[in-house]
Amino acid sequence: MRDKLVFQAGVQHSRRRFLRSATGLLLTAGTLPTLARARTSIGAEKDRILQFHNLHTGEKIRATIWAEGEYQMDELQQINTVLRDFRTGDVHPIDRELLEMLCSLQEKVQIAGPFNVISGYRSPATNEKLRTKSSGVAKKSFHMQGRAIDINLPGCDLSSLCDAAVSLQKGGVGYYPKSNFIHVDTGRVRRWG
Repeated sequence: MRDKLVFQAGVQHSRRRFLRSATGLLLTAGTLPTLARARTSIGAEKDRILQFHNLHTGEKIRATIWAEGEYQMDELQQINTVLRDFRTGDVHPIDRELLEMLCSLQEKVQIAGPFNVISGYRSPATNEKLRTKSSGVAKKSFHMQGRAIDINLPGCDLSSLCDAAVSLQKGGVGYYPKSNFIHVDTGRVRRWG
């Protein structure tokens, strides 16, 4: 009887040790993918920062859109506000692909200053109003979806900025030298102007 109790006590001790070890292994296994992602993102993906100067409102922003392996939602919301329809005050999410394109564009021209914003998001009402005044405003403009922006970049020749945008092959690029801006959008790859 005494041997049996010792054996059972030993079994319980072994069972506890086994469960503790198994739990430890499961916890470790669960964190391995997270650790692997953390290791690959450290140094592999640098922070992405954009600066804008809205020429209509005078607002300026320097925002880190990507850091520590993820989009920075508060910063993106601030960009949405600065790039709002200045005529109506309507705020709309700006397409992340558009912001990524702008990061790539700055990297290409190697000028990190703020983009001057001529037009960001446009409400349907604003777009329609502009269409009545100009044949250059598309009926289904990507501006109404937060997928287009009209910009220039101080310190960068406009034609060089346009050529760099075209070379990215990431969307539409319009060249408007008389108005001193280029249009970029995340639609199909095309060029005009």
